[in-house]
Amino acid sequence: MENVKSIDRILSKTAQILPNKTVMHYENESITYGQLDKEVNNLAQGLMDLGLKPSDKVAVILGNCPNFVRIYFAILRAAGTVVPLNPLYKADEIHYVLNDAEVKLLIIDQELLPMIREVRAEKSDLDIIAIGGTKEEGIASFEELLKKEAEPVDRNVEEKDLAVCIYTSGTSGRPKGALLSHGSHIFLINASIKRLDLKTEDHSLCIIPLSHIFSQLTNMLMPIWLGGTITILPRFIPSAVLNEITIKKISFLSAVPAMYSALLAIPSQDQNFNISSLRICVSGGAPLPLEVSNVFMERYGINLVEASGPTEAVACVGSPKANKPGSVGPALDGVKVKIVNDQDQDLPQGEVGEFCIQGPNVMQGYLNLPEETAEALKAGWFHTGDLAKIDEDGFVYIVGRKKDMILVGGLNVYPSEVEQCLYYHPQILEAAVIGTPDKDRGEVPKAFIVLKPGVTAEPTEFILHCRKHLANFKCPKQVVILTSLPKNPTGKVDKKQLA
Repeated sequence: MENVKSIDRILSKTAQILPNKTVMHYENESITYGQLDKEVNNLAQGLMDLGLKPSDKVAVILGNCPNFVRIYFAILRAAGTVVPLNPLYKADEIHYVLNDAEVKLLIIDQELLPMIREVRAEKSDLDIIAIGGTKEEGIASFEELLKKEAEPVDRNVEEKDLAVCIYTSGTSGRPKGALLSHGSHIFLINASIKRLDLKTEDHSLCIIPLSHIFSQLTNMLMPIWLGGTITILPRFIPSAVLNEITIKKISFLSAVPAMYSALLAIPSQDQNFNISSLRICVSGGAPLPLEVSNVFMERYGINLVEASGPTEAVACVGSPKANKPGSVGPALDGVKVKIVNDQDQDLPQGEVGEFCIQGPNVMQGYLNLPEETAEALKAGWFHTGDLAKIDEDGFVYIVGRKKDMILVGGLNVYPSEVEQCLYYHPQILEAAVIGTPDKDRGEVPKAFIVLKPGVTAEPTEFILHCRKHLANFKCPKQVVILTSLPKNPTGKVDKKQLA
């Protein structure tokens, strides 16, 4: 696709070429490219009629559904900035983002209106569009905007213009709004498609929340760039996912590691599914345990390809044709990566240090945070806070987070290494490791695990398992068995709740 300067033009160009092809399936609804493009024009004009000005920020609180796709493209076509929020967020979290981003307009499902009652009382200047036929005074109807016919909208959006403001999950302090341009997204879409070798014929299944950048790229923007088809599921139910793959002949699946673990938890003898249509499976959003990758390969004969890179700078995507288990792949073409020590000096191949990224994929900065932006982008490189190493072929291996590293009597312990060891135990479904204070060694590892269905075991069994495979100082001194691990709205394990 040549000369595309803004994300919304991806849709309009594909709609010109394939107007009658189905772009989305959702429950009993099927939508063509031509229909979607027309609806986006209607909504964009409606947003402008409500007073939306270029660069105004519009918050979107919706689950996985076609309306997310419609309004995402409409905001960008009207030259606004999308601020996607997970519908699992609580009122305080929503309130913080609406204030921090100075959001002018909120688009929300009417079922969630009670949750923002206090926010509305405090932000009297906030305009609201509700989905679901609300008649409430002072709230515009999404359905009315959608059906009001409009001419094609063009506000001359350029690559440098801000497209989205995505709030990080806030694993350290308050969430920060990462500012990403149209150009950075267009670069990522193109580079990722080439790396994964996606085709127009591919049929994608969307199961990750569309409020997450990983889902927006893999489940919406990349397929639409190619003229592919997307099936959207409103929620993740493992058996429903396998059934949908079977019926729709899904060929491209992206999911977080916990989802792949859940799919594997369905006993193979109980399955009446045929997922042989799957061509490419991508894992992202969190580290992929090697055991999950190995078992998936054994059961289905499919390589799980890892992708990595924070919201601020998606950098690495593996290739189905050249995959190294445990690696997130080499940097995308056009992206530079390096490893540095605490003095910001480059480290040689194979040594562990902080993972840094440079390229057109990198964010413009953090909203309203000039000091944090300067620190993150010092010397022209985005400093991820991830610990990683790069091998002789340029493949990147994420070891953990700098802040998560456990210092045991002066020795470095990377939680991911201990977690990988635990995943190799046949009775463990999920595992997370944190550091806990110790009066003699400063810190020691502590593990939290979830057992596979129907399994019972004693914690000491897993400590002994680790001692067979790891140096004693790396082994957890305590193992806690839980029914589930706490996760944030994007599916990552929330280790703050375990501390």
